[in-house]
Amino acid sequence: MSIVDVRKEGDVFILTMRSGENRLNRTFIEAVNKALDDVEKSSGPAALVTVGGEEKFYSNGLDLAWLAGDGEKERPQFVESVLKFLGRLMAFPVPTVAAINGHAFAAGAMVALAHDFRVMRADRGFFCLPEVDINIPIAPGMMALIKSRLSPNVFNYSILTGARVGGIDAKELGIVDEAVPADQVLPQAIARAASMANKGRDIYKTLKRSMYAEAIALLESGAIDLP
Repeated sequence: MSIVDVRKEGDVFILTMRSGENRLNRTFIEAVNKALDDVEKSSGPAALVTVGGEEKFYSNGLDLAWLAGDGEKERPQFVESVLKFLGRLMAFPVPTVAAINGHAFAAGAMVALAHDFRVMRADRGFFCLPEVDINIPIAPGMMALIKSRLSPNVFNYSILTGARVGGIDAKELGIVDEAVPADQVLPQAIARAASMANKGRDIYKTLKRSMYAEAIALLESGAIDLP
C-alpha cells in the first residue's frame, strides 16, 4: 500500500495519508509533495481534502525516531523541507480542508493549520502543540503559521501550556471550523471543499499570499533559527 493515495470525488481531490501515525519523514514528505504536484497539474474547478488513513491519527508530527537514526545526518535539510512543505500547503492555489479524523500533534497540528479550513472529530482525538513539554523549539515560520491561524489568547494558551484540545473545545476556541461525529468528518470536509472548488486558482493563491505574506515567506525560506 502506498504512503499516500489520491482519489477524486466530483471536484474534490481527497488525499489520504496511509502511514500509520503519519509521522513526517523524508519519504512521507516526498510522497505528499508528489500528490500535491498532481493536484496542481489538474485543470478546472478543484479543492483538496487531506485525511488520515487510520481512525486514530491525522498526523502525530515529526518522525523523531527516524531523525534520531537514519535521518540524523540530514536533519537540517529535512527540517527545511518540512518548513517549505508547510509553506506550500499554506499558499496552495485551490481551497484546502483538513479532515482531522484523529490526533493532530506538533508538526501534524501545523499541517492541519496550514490548510484553509479544518473539520475535526468531536468525540476522540486531540489537537496539541506539545513543544513546551518535549523541549523542541518552534521555527520562526512555524510560529508565524500558528500565530496567523489562532486568536492571541488561544495562541498563547496553546504554545505555553501544550494542552491537548479535543474537537468540541477546538471548535469553541476557533482552532477548527467544525467539530462533528467521526463518520461525518470526511463528508463534511468534502462538502466544505466542494462548495469552494470553483474559485479561480490565480486569485485564490494571490489573496492567500497577501493575507499570510509573513508566514509564507518565512516558511518558504526554510529558516530554522531566529533571524
